[in-house]
Amino acid sequence: MTTLCDLAIEVLTTANAAEKARLSEQNAALWWADADMPVGNANPPDRPSRPEKPELLHPTEMPKRRGKTEKARATLLHAVMHIELNAIDLAWDVIARFSSTDMPREFFDDWVKVGAEEGKHFRLLAARVAKLGYDYGDFPAHDGLWEAAYDTRHNLMARLAIVPMVLEARGLDVTPGMIERFAKMEDFESIEILKIILNEEIGHVATGNRWFHFLCGKEGKSPKEYWQQLVRENFRGLLKPPFNEEARTEADLTPDYYLPLAHPQ
Repeated sequence: MTTLCDLAIEVLTTANAAEKARLSEQNAALWWADADMPVGNANPPDRPSRPEKPELLHPTEMPKRRGKTEKARATLLHAVMHIELNAIDLAWDVIARFSSTDMPREFFDDWVKVGAEEGKHFRLLAARVAKLGYDYGDFPAHDGLWEAAYDTRHNLMARLAIVPMVLEARGLDVTPGMIERFAKMEDFESIEILKIILNEEIGHVATGNRWFHFLCGKEGKSPKEYWQQLVRENFRGLLKPPFNEEARTEADLTPDYYLPLAHPQ
């Protein structure tokens, strides 16, 4: 019998980016169609399978994305595509890596939904970048998101604290500025895609936040204080303002959580 973990491992071990995104949406539909499918158990790889390209650089080595040409727009969207590809793997990795954790079925439902939406985001961006004359892998990218996943592979609460509640929350901060840049270029097609992503990423941050609070309740921990402790222990550097306080608050991540971590102690 197929399990949810089987579906997760299939996504994680698929190297082709477009196929990974397609499977993320397809396997989510398979889970939703079978209320009796067991979660199962899995030992996912430390790193998911990836295509040979793009070239992965250190964040400080990434070229600046300036200009209004089609190449400049494609480069900017490609950076978002790379984040979405990582996010597909991150959603399915949470399912597989923490499948033996005592969590309700709703926990897995939520991360399947996240995986499906990340797959959709990649597909929308890939179609737009193709219209501009480019493909995924045509520009360099960095590996910061997966490094954070690897560092938190043994601790579900740390994973939730860092990936959705820090890194994906950062996406809520920077996406409005990207929308403004595309507005100046009158690239309304790209803007519509980024608006879809922004709206659904609020839900992804809220999902991480909700299950982090659930686990804090089980363990008798103060969510705010414990989240701040985990971020200090597992995240390199300070959180970077400006913050999209409206979107963060919609995801139930209020300023009293993150503002203290934007300043040296």
